[in-house]
Amino acid sequence: MTNEAGVACIGGHLFVGSGLPGAALSESAVGVILLVGSLSAMIICLLLLVKVLNSMLRGPLKRVVRKAINTDFPGRTAFLTGYVAMLVGAGVTVLVQSSSVFTSALTPLVGIGVVTVDRMYPLTLGANIGTTVTGLLAAFTADADKVDDALQLALCHLFFNITGILIWYPIPVLRRVPIRLAKFLGNTTADYRWFAVAYLILIYLVVPLTVFGLSLAGWHVLLAVLAPFVVLILAVILVNVLQSKRPQWLPEVLRSWAWLPLPLRSLQPYDRIVTVCCRARHCRRSRHRADFTSKQHSWPGSTPTLVNVSSNDDNRERSSSSADGEQNPAFDATDD
Repeated sequence: MTNEAGVACIGGHLFVGSGLPGAALSESAVGVILLVGSLSAMIICLLLLVKVLNSMLRGPLKRVVRKAINTDFPGRTAFLTGYVAMLVGAGVTVLVQSSSVFTSALTPLVGIGVVTVDRMYPLTLGANIGTTVTGLLAAFTADADKVDDALQLALCHLFFNITGILIWYPIPVLRRVPIRLAKFLGNTTADYRWFAVAYLILIYLVVPLTVFGLSLAGWHVLLAVLAPFVVLILAVILVNVLQSKRPQWLPEVLRSWAWLPLPLRSLQPYDRIVTVCCRARHCRRSRHRADFTSKQHSWPGSTPTLVNVSSNDDNRERSSSSADGEQNPAFDATDD
């Protein structure tokens, strides 16, 4: 393969040269093949990682590893445990040069109950700091006239992550917010498996494209459209907090969301639409299990709600027992 000057070039992928005019595969087709292959390999490796960890960490070994990872420092130094976990997460991420590898290896451990969500939180924050080292190292390899701009961009990445940690971790009240949101999203995904895909599409595709499109129309259009949504979200959060903490402060009608139409307070109508083509026995059992779990954590006399998020930790920890006596291994934190 040669460039326009006739100099031989060495390609960087398996299908090098197949994108030449008249070839069977175009460069776009090669890109699609490589993308599908890499994603498939990543998914297969993650599934095998979960299987291996689940088979290895059983019995006494599971108890030892769980105690070693989740135990706090004794006495007055207990508050330093999270910060040491950050240093560990940052150090391991620097060694492997990828926060995705580190968090992907820890996520199955959370699923099988070896690592708690509360311990995973500072480890992930540390990984976000460690991953900025890659950008700093890459900035030093820039040309002499560009090194200042490269370092500025890398330092922006570093201090952005540090600022986020300073906001959401040192203060205990704010520290509990991401943890409770993570538990809520995990519990919702356990009830409705399609929710994870819908969440990713909404948060990482629909919302950014919407904000970008409105910003092209002008800041006044962006503000006029987004301001009502922001006010509505803040009002819903405030009502949810008062419902769980001080329900007597609310009017009778706002003490539950039972007065709202079902699609506005529950995911069950959307679940029926998504799973309408699935008639297998295991799918019916999954829906029955989700309905049973949701009813256990709904307000008395009302349908399980989407917007009602209890702040009680006991209500956020779901039972691993299903309606037919089976156990969900993803949420089984007990010893085998």
